[in-house]
Amino acid sequence: MAQFKYKARNPEGRVMDGTIEAETEELARSVLRGRKYAILELSKAGGGLFRRGPKVKRVDVVIFSRQLATMVAAGLPLVQAVSIIGDQTPSKALKAVLTSVRDDVSSGGNFSEALAKHPNAFIPLYVNMVKAGESGGNLDVILERLSTYLEDSEALKQKIQGAMMYPAVILTVAIGVVVFLMVKVIPSFKDVFSQSGKVLPVPTQMLLATSEFLQTKIQYIIGIIVGIVFGFGALKRTEQGAMVIDATMLKLPLFGSLIQRISVARFARTLGTLQKSGVPILEGMEIVARTAGNKVVENAIFKARSSIREGEGISGPLRAVGVFPPMVIQMVHAGEETGKLDDMLARIADFYDAEVGNTVENLVKLIEPLIMVLMGGTVAMIVLGMFMPMFEMSSMAGG
Repeated sequence: MAQFKYKARNPEGRVMDGTIEAETEELARSVLRGRKYAILELSKAGGGLFRRGPKVKRVDVVIFSRQLATMVAAGLPLVQAVSIIGDQTPSKALKAVLTSVRDDVSSGGNFSEALAKHPNAFIPLYVNMVKAGESGGNLDVILERLSTYLEDSEALKQKIQGAMMYPAVILTVAIGVVVFLMVKVIPSFKDVFSQSGKVLPVPTQMLLATSEFLQTKIQYIIGIIVGIVFGFGALKRTEQGAMVIDATMLKLPLFGSLIQRISVARFARTLGTLQKSGVPILEGMEIVARTAGNKVVENAIFKARSSIREGEGISGPLRAVGVFPPMVIQMVHAGEETGKLDDMLARIADFYDAEVGNTVENLVKLIEPLIMVLMGGTVAMIVLGMFMPMFEMSSMAGG
């Protein structure tokens, strides 16, 4: 997602400078117009591979949101609350951001506009919900909902990362041990085997050849791996490349269904929170699309948004794009009919969060024995290749 610098006049007539994240310049213009800004200048910000500005951790934003919600609900003035949290936070990046936000608000600016200047800390969903809270006069309620949303999202992320950590560590250590054996241990036996003057068994020949290849070509192997990683990242940043990669990910056995469940849970949680906070449906769908995390799902949501703009309901367009499960479509339709769409979306999110947790646990249960079998087989082949010539030499000596 690209960053764009803008200079615009807000609805109160004040000229503002800031940055905004969007896929294209046209989408950036659309978002600014939705905020009732008169655009004076808009250009793509230089960025390169890394974003500019301090990178604030999501967990720090979660803590800030909960603290701010509590202080505002207790009647503390907004500027004072932001100042107190900024002074106490151990995060230098967040402290710098909150200092800037405090100064903007103290100068008469809107809180949401001040937050929008820091896209590395506050995502569009955050800014738009705060804007809705300012307009509706219920900022404390909106901040509570934001805190709950961010905590639920962070909990799901931590659940997935925590479950996958153990097999990842096992696999990394096992690969490291095998590479160490192949590069450092096996070469020491090469001279012993060659002095025997006998033709080595095929497994031993293959083992020694692999060991020699790793010793002489390991720098090229590392280079190829690094090149693949960076090439993958560069391809992912292009429109077509991201589409191909994300479409392939959704079709992967086992992992494809997990990715789909994560996307559905995120869609339902985000749209439900926005709806409950009073954000217009078209603006909410645009925010949800940009935070989908998968290009296929993102494009599907944008297509559904176009249909909704023409006067259709939500469930019909979502069914037409063919990405969302039938159960989701049915529950969304029921929410539309009863006028409780936000509650239905929250139920969908809770259900798919639980599904994601169960899927991850099942994947871990499947992956762990597979890793053990794979690495056990690899070690067994190494041991076999090492000891076969020794057994032959011992037999000849005994004879």
